[in-house]
Amino acid sequence: RQHGEQAARHIHAHLDLMCSGDKMSRDLLRRRAAQFLPVFERYCPHLVDEMRGLGEGAGITFEEALACNIRGELHYAPAPPAHEGCTAFAILPRGASRHRMLIGQNSDMGANVRDLAYVLHLQPTGKPEILTYTFGGMIAYHGFNSFGVSKFENALSGGPHPRFGIPHYPVLRMMYECRNLEEVVAMLKKLPTEYSVNYLMADGQGHIADIESTPDGPQVLHDEGAGYLVHTNHFLSKPYATQENYKKSLPDSFPRLERIRSLVASRFGGIDVSDIKTFLTDHSGPPASICRHEPEMITAASLIAEPSEGILHAAVGHPCQHSYAAYAL
Repeated sequence: RQHGEQAARHIHAHLDLMCSGDKMSRDLLRRRAAQFLPVFERYCPHLVDEMRGLGEGAGITFEEALACNIRGELHYAPAPPAHEGCTAFAILPRGASRHRMLIGQNSDMGANVRDLAYVLHLQPTGKPEILTYTFGGMIAYHGFNSFGVSKFENALSGGPHPRFGIPHYPVLRMMYECRNLEEVVAMLKKLPTEYSVNYLMADGQGHIADIESTPDGPQVLHDEGAGYLVHTNHFLSKPYATQENYKKSLPDSFPRLERIRSLVASRFGGIDVSDIKTFLTDHSGPPASICRHEPEMITAASLIAEPSEGILHAAVGHPCQHSYAAYAL
């Protein structure tokens, strides 16, 4: 209820955006959302109760609260939107100047979601605390929990065909209920996920991993001794790193990956938060640079986490134009 009350304006605007963008009435949105209820009740019944409270707090129906945590999947698992970018990184403590894990991303999407955003601090009873950048009633998005389990992500195109299953956002929330990456991977192997998406992750035990999650199961990539991982918007795992999938991926994903990799490597061993801020404001190879300024897709938020310190640095909008604020558990 507190979440719904405090974010009511953002939640109502999110619902309006979904209806206008997909040209559907509020009644149709509610009816489509209700068809996902059995999946929620089977795999995350405790979150169903939370979304009832979210709706009560925001003054919306339960089905509308569900819809905020289904979004594009209201159309029954469409392919992940090719118009969303994102450049993500994870750096082990030995690569950082203060020997702390650093992980984060630029979150690239349509400019219309920027004003819906906020940083949410959740304290679920009997579960880890969560600090997450999110928007419009979504119960989890980018961030970390009090065990240091951190999650940032990139859209992927191609791969196994999408199918009806559990929506994306409750999956993210359940990741934050895990204590380490081993538990995250085990959970993903059990859930019927709807479409392919990449998760760049870390935990408080000093591990990083890149998980290319697909409807056929997750593919896990490790740093192989490099001390860091980076990812953009194309598959890197062997089963799916194919020309067929590359043709379906954002063309700029490939140069962005090489650019963020070279920037991290150039400062590895002495990277601090100010270095990361410089990396995330990089404009090499415009218009589709790490800091994006295209009309259809912009860097809507820039995020840097220090999970061992419980700190999330967030700049809403282009990081070259907006300052970062530090939020803490």
